[in-house]
Amino acid sequence: MKLPAKTEKVIALLKKEYPAAKIALDFSTPMELLVATILSAQSTDVTVNKVTPAIFSKYKNVHAYARADLKELEQEIYSTGFYHNKAKNIIGAAKLIIEQYHGKIPATMDEILELPGVARKTGNIVLYNAYGVVAGIPVDTHVRRLSQRLGLTRNNDPEKIEQDLMKLVPRKLWGKFSYLLIDHGRKICDAKKPKCPACILNKLCPSYKKFFPIR
Repeated sequence: MKLPAKTEKVIALLKKEYPAAKIALDFSTPMELLVATILSAQSTDVTVNKVTPAIFSKYKNVHAYARADLKELEQEIYSTGFYHNKAKNIIGAAKLIIEQYHGKIPATMDEILELPGVARKTGNIVLYNAYGVVAGIPVDTHVRRLSQRLGLTRNNDPEKIEQDLMKLVPRKLWGKFSYLLIDHGRKICDAKKPKCPACILNKLCPSYKKFFPIR
């Protein structure tokens, strides 16, 4: 089966299996989403969602983040890991948003990438979930792992993987596609012990034979 047809089948099966697939981070404003996404780097959504209620309660808007004390914010986000860089980036991003974008998170990829701590994955997540802007496909560890196992890409670099997927996935599904893979990765396609026999994609997956050579 050629890749475009295979990808279409993969999407159809995943949409049926995970009709409610969506972002797992809790947020209510674009700034909260930006902060939560920055915190999620090298951390889990569960951990971030435990930390952010107190953060969001204390820092009500972009101006509050811009005025935040670095050491205090570091301690408040400590459990998410890499807290020094994350705190520095959150404060720096808030200041730049105020200085250059009138206090509003920019709604284009070129502009949002100017913010400290924001690469394409974070940019895609914020743009899609905050503004409904479809600029690309967020590639996290689940998306990378599943797209490689399914044979949708041979690349390891997230930006190259994104480019490969953008060629295969219809643009209108770019935002949704990541969450379909993420949900499937969490439920079935584990990094160390994938549950291949129970996988709805196993007939389409070249990695099935690798993990279960005798059937």
